[in-house]
Amino acid sequence: MINYHHQTVLLNEAVDGLNVKPNGIYVDCTLGGGGHSANILKRLDHGHLFAFDQDELAIDYNRDHLKQYLKSSKLSFIHDNFRNIKQDLNQAQIDHVDGIIYDLGVSSPQFDDGSRGFSYQLNARLDMRMNQEQKLDAWIIVNTWSYQQLIKIFFRYGQERFSKPIARRIERDRKNNSIDTTGDLVKIIKESIPAAARRHGGHPAKKVFQAIRIAVNDELGSLEESIEQSLSMLKPGGRISVITFQSLEDRLIKTMFKEVSTIKDVPHGLPVIPDSMKPSFKMVNKKPIVPNQKEMAGNHRSHSAKLRIIQKIK
Repeated sequence: MINYHHQTVLLNEAVDGLNVKPNGIYVDCTLGGGGHSANILKRLDHGHLFAFDQDELAIDYNRDHLKQYLKSSKLSFIHDNFRNIKQDLNQAQIDHVDGIIYDLGVSSPQFDDGSRGFSYQLNARLDMRMNQEQKLDAWIIVNTWSYQQLIKIFFRYGQERFSKPIARRIERDRKNNSIDTTGDLVKIIKESIPAAARRHGGHPAKKVFQAIRIAVNDELGSLEESIEQSLSMLKPGGRISVITFQSLEDRLIKTMFKEVSTIKDVPHGLPVIPDSMKPSFKMVNKKPIVPNQKEMAGNHRSHSAKLRIIQKIK
């Protein structure tokens, strides 16, 4: 059996937030280790779950991990990026669903498998692809993207204040030899950041690695596309639960949910708001749900997690 240990964050809170109906149709956009999927499936009688993952390893693991639900025809796997949610579900003759869950970021097995090149703690070839079949990887970005492109992603996706010296050092070093491994890149980043700055704010390579990972997998672009489609596919009463782990994702979700749950352009002095102007969605929780102290103590990767839930009301 494949080793795919992953400690699911906000397991019950995210699934409880979906208000699962026993005969409903649900989607797990981020199958991973199958924690949220299993929690949804055990609440279904004659309902069905469609579970997405672009990482074949996750699907292979869950063929065994969730085999009882495959045998009972409650579960279907979809090996694809969740940005194609509408197209893939339409092909399965599904137009509307009762609930959708997202658990964003990189799963523990992807981080912990040094060969995948996600971790700045483990030396490996620069890769960072969630979908191992795609061509663009971290090596291509580091070795071929221009100085200006590198600055842009380091600052935009990593909020790295030393984006320019890091990009300049990458551009200089790769002229002599290609930058092949995570260890090579970590060394460059450390040497590009002043010693005083390296002593604060965690590992000096964290922000650049995050930025490259987001760029490799087009995480924000695919998330925006997927959420737009998911909102359009919800049945009245249906809900979307989204767990984020970094501020860029959380800001995007917060903004998109606010756009569809807020009354817009109400004329001044209007005594009654007509139904046609009322929003079609409402926030289930005004503030994000975060892990409790016990969960944070037992899983350090849960510290930055935030859960936002939205419901379609008409």
